[in-house]
Amino acid sequence: MYVTPGPNNSILTASGIKFGFFRSIPNIFGIPSGHGLQLALVCLGLGSLFTTFPILLDILRFVGAAYILYLAYKMFGSLNITSSEDKSRPLQYHEAILFQFINPKAWVICITAVSLFYPEKENLFVGTLFMVIMSTIINIPSISIWAFGGSVIRHYLSNTSLKKIIEWILALLLLGTAVSVLLYKT
Repeated sequence: MYVTPGPNNSILTASGIKFGFFRSIPNIFGIPSGHGLQLALVCLGLGSLFTTFPILLDILRFVGAAYILYLAYKMFGSLNITSSEDKSRPLQYHEAILFQFINPKAWVICITAVSLFYPEKENLFVGTLFMVIMSTIINIPSISIWAFGGSVIRHYLSNTSLKKIIEWILALLLLGTAVSVLLYKT
């Protein structure tokens, strides 16, 4: 699930396009850091909170979908890599960590991973550590592909038409993610 299109990967692609791969590295490492914390919380019992109070998942869905729609809106016209007025910057490490807590796809990954792969016969802390380490090992190369792909695309954006097409595709991926989050009912 880490490599499939979603909010993190759309943001990483846009960051790779706009700022290059190396300036996107704090975002690349912030995602698995935040996700690892999320996963640990779910392993340690937060998942049962969602089961007890399903309204929390609905609130998370709506807040996350609204933020993803905002990101899709911001995507249009955002890939101007030569503008002298542009004061934007890539997502910082701590911002990428915090984004995971409103990213509905990240929560779905956590809940699914724990329900399918948690080593039940293992000590709680050892099992949780195993889940966090394994998710990080899988996550980093999976999401790095998107930032690297964006940095490759960056070299072809002098073509205005191609730039617009890429912006539309990234925004539509985010829009599709937001719609699927709103339509998904547990």
